[in-house]
Amino acid sequence: MKKQNLRSMAAQAVEQVVEQGQSLSNVLPPLQQKVSDKDKALLQELCFGVLRTLSQLEWLINKLMSRPMTGKQRTVHYLIMVGFYQLLHTRIPPHAALAETVEGAVAIKRPQLKGLINGVLRQFQRQQEELLAEFARTENQYLHPSWLLNRLKKAYPQQWQDIAGANNQRPPMWLRINRNHHTRDAWLALLKESGMNGFTHDAYPDAVRLETPAPVHALPGFEEGWVTVQDASAQGCMTWLEPQNGEQILDLCAAPGGKTTHILEVAPQASVLAVDVDEQRLSRVYDNLKRLGLKAQVKQGDGRKPAEWCGDTQFDRILLDAPCSATGVIRRHPDIKWLRRDRDINELAQLQAEILDAVWPHLKSGGTLVYATCSVLPEENCQQIAAFLKRTPNASLHGTGTPERPGLQNLPGAEEGDGFFYAKLIKE
Repeated sequence: MKKQNLRSMAAQAVEQVVEQGQSLSNVLPPLQQKVSDKDKALLQELCFGVLRTLSQLEWLINKLMSRPMTGKQRTVHYLIMVGFYQLLHTRIPPHAALAETVEGAVAIKRPQLKGLINGVLRQFQRQQEELLAEFARTENQYLHPSWLLNRLKKAYPQQWQDIAGANNQRPPMWLRINRNHHTRDAWLALLKESGMNGFTHDAYPDAVRLETPAPVHALPGFEEGWVTVQDASAQGCMTWLEPQNGEQILDLCAAPGGKTTHILEVAPQASVLAVDVDEQRLSRVYDNLKRLGLKAQVKQGDGRKPAEWCGDTQFDRILLDAPCSATGVIRRHPDIKWLRRDRDINELAQLQAEILDAVWPHLKSGGTLVYATCSVLPEENCQQIAAFLKRTPNASLHGTGTPERPGLQNLPGAEEGDGFFYAKLIKE
């Protein structure tokens, strides 16, 4: 495929996310299959980058165009955004960015609009300095929808700007070292031999952050199951779950299987049932188990109806990585900012409460349930657990927070893990 089509492909992908509510992780892979390996990374950079900075690009278009592109010409709106993004946030030479973006109009069968695209992008170049100065004085500078910014301000009056800033960064690449093959230090030595550097995490014993993100096939022993890509905060679940050999353990909402496989690396003789409502995503659980040479029972099922998939089985430990707003992983999935709606938060909190109540009877007396989310919003986290403790007399909080503010909240940080919440509950 011709290289100049990358801009139009990126424009079409972003349009599908913003206008049709599609997830970028569904839209992008089929497009990447159509381009060379060299171009895959650029296509990804353009899509992720435009979605990361969408508020800025929208603001610029509104400033520079007297009326919006509508109907069949709407893709051109996003093509101009791709042009702005390259000029502002990439090292692509401006003349090349301009030429390739203008040429994108041909690929989407809008050759008559080449002059318009060229004109808008050149006008931006001429006025760039004063436009950016004006933009920096608007609330759009935080690159978040206003409903989410308002929730962050309310929950974190001192830290909301830091959280928004962290969400707009490129994410670090964290790995989990398979302790059944190597110690963390032994694997770090292998990494160094491969010409790469890694850093450990103070709190999570299996976690390594790469100095520079790398393709998985470049990592020592990836195919052999020595290492898995998993954010540090997600690895923190094992600190609280503490799985033991010989136990029956439920991993609920398990796809794509990162935590299922971590349980089995920590406790290889545990009997693990991995359940997820999404049949398609369960294929990833099988893939991960296979690569790591691990065995678990995998079932499709609704967390609100455990009797359908486990009968009256009771578990020693349950990990509930609850469905949530994913507001803690925006830096990995910038489309979340534009796919989520304010009303979703209460709906998700209701769903989480229903799953908690449904699965609690399946925990043995003295057993541990770890509730986790990749959210930073209190409604899904500390408030959720406070309400559960209030209505569940035989549940008590252990080691994670206080009865007034239950659970532990990680916030996203440049060299830290994603935004993540944990609460460890024991059944009395």
